Order: sequence, then structure tokens, then C-alpha cells
Amino acid sequence: MSSTGRPRLRILITNDDGINARGLELLAQVSRRVGEVDVVAPDREQSGASHSLTLSRPLRPVRRDDGAYHVDGTPTDCVLLALGALLEHRPDFVLSGVNHGPNMGEDVLYSGTVAAAMEGLSLGIPGVAISLAGADIDLLPTHEEWLKRLLARIVGVREFPRDTLLNVNIPPIPGDQIRGIRTTTLGNRVYSESLVKTADPWGRTVYWIGGGQISWSGREDCDFRVVQEGYISVTPLHIDLTNYRLLEDVQGWKLGH
Repeated sequence: MSSTGRPRLRILITNDDGINARGLELLAQVSRRVGEVDVVAPDREQSGASHSLTLSRPLRPVRRDDGAYHVDGTPTDCVLLALGALLEHRPDFVLSGVNHGPNMGEDVLYSGTVAAAMEGLSLGIPGVAISLAGADIDLLPTHEEWLKRLLARIVGVREFPRDTLLNVNIPPIPGDQIRGIRTTTLGNRVYSESLVKTADPWGRTVYWIGGGQISWSGREDCDFRVVQEGYISVTPLHIDLTNYRLLEDVQGWKLGH
């Protein structure tokens, strides 16, 4: 119980960078200021896992000395196991992150960080995905005060929107240089030359996926533009991918006739 006599919030923390990630440690530390925290995370990095589930083998959750669990599976596995088997009490929020890298634009379709928050949402629990939009994880501790402020506002919302998760990206700059928080739309990201052809030790052709050049576009209020301007980006995402504007057009194709 809190000092006001009300039950404290219960928060499930997970990520896709693995149980030992510094971003996970920071998010759990900050979340303990607003609620009771349970941590269930992959035992290794699962970046790019998207919303995949492990179906070809059983999963083994391991309870650690600090009370957290690590799981030999994906971020989505972790949330599913937490809610279905590991936790004594149902959480009020699923928080995923802080990811070591950006999740903006089309990244949200591939991101294990976003997928973990979305899995909570699909099970009726509000989800928030949080990412540092850069590679310098030494910046993470400088963002602690901003995370505290942001989480306090989020968990204080009386009626969190149904079927909606929040995707948060923090600029890759020191915390004292951040200009504020803005609500954003998704930008558009295009990768080029992201396939690298090479050979394995036996001379067989193999390909690496990644790297290449990234180009961005989008509205003035889109995530990557706002992050570039030094603001924390908060994008509400909806799991309904239906393009309602095209419903009548597609019906006109008479596909069922």
C-alpha cells in the first residue's frame, strides 16, 4: 500500500537487449519510485525479434538472486510467461526498454522493444516502449530525471486509452540539453544498401542484413524530426492496422465475386 492507503501500481519491466542491459536497469530503478516492479527479460539480446514467439521448443525461466527472471526466449515470450505463469499479481503497466538504440518510423514493425509493450496491450494491459535514439549508452544515467517525470505523468493518467501503446524515443544528447517532451507521429525510414554479400570459411555465399544508408522523411511533428530538435518523442500507436480510407476502394474491386 502507498502512503495514501491506495494499492501501489504494479509494473512489469522487460526489454529486447537482455537481462543485463543498462537501459533495463535504469528503467527498473526509476519505475520503483512509482510502483512495485517485476522484471522478466530475455537472457540475451533479442533486437529485431519483433512480435515473434518461440514455438519450436520449451522455454526455461530462471529466477535470479535479485528476484528478476531471465528467459531463453523473445521479448514477447517474456511478457506472455510473466502474465500467464510467473507473476503472482497482474501488472497495471508493461514498460519495455530502455532500448539501446532508436525505435522510430518503420522500426516499430521490427522492434522487440515495441513488441513486448504491444504484447501487454493485447492482453489488456497498457504498454509503453522506451528507447534511447542513439548508440551512446553512457548517456542513460543523465536521463533519469526526465524518465521519472515522464513515467509519473503516464501512470497518473486516469483512463489510459484502450488499444493504444506509447512509443518513446529519447534524443542521444545529455539529459540537461533536452528541450522537453512532444507528442509525435511516426516518420518514414528507408534503408538502402543494407545487404552485404560475403562468403563463409568454406567459400559459400552468405549475406549480412544491416548497415547501409538510412533516409528519413515525414511531417514536421514526426518522431525523428522532434528527436533531432532535442525533444523526447512520444508517439501513440494503435494495433489496428486497417487502412479505413481504402475500405470502399477495395470493396469496389469486387474481390469476392
